[in-house]
Amino acid sequence: MSKYAPLGRHLASQGEPEVIMTFSEVEKILGSSLPPSARTYRAWWANERSGSHVQREAWIGSGYEVDQVDFLRERVTFRRRRS
Repeated sequence: MSKYAPLGRHLASQGEPEVIMTFSEVEKILGSSLPPSARTYRAWWANERSGSHVQREAWIGSGYEVDQVDFLRERVTFRRRRS
């Protein structure tokens, strides 16, 4: 099971078209800290369909995409993917 599976389960349980979370809220769900790169690089939050970023499966697999990342406010916006 992936370290990011709890985030995927949380997002999958949401019925909203948009879910805004602080990095602290994400960390609470994960039960551990985000890596420093998540606080610095937009690429960490990429919606790529392939590659080595295992964290993307948490939101892609739950039907969401990362829409925006606000590094100053430490917030991420997930938007329900269109079918």
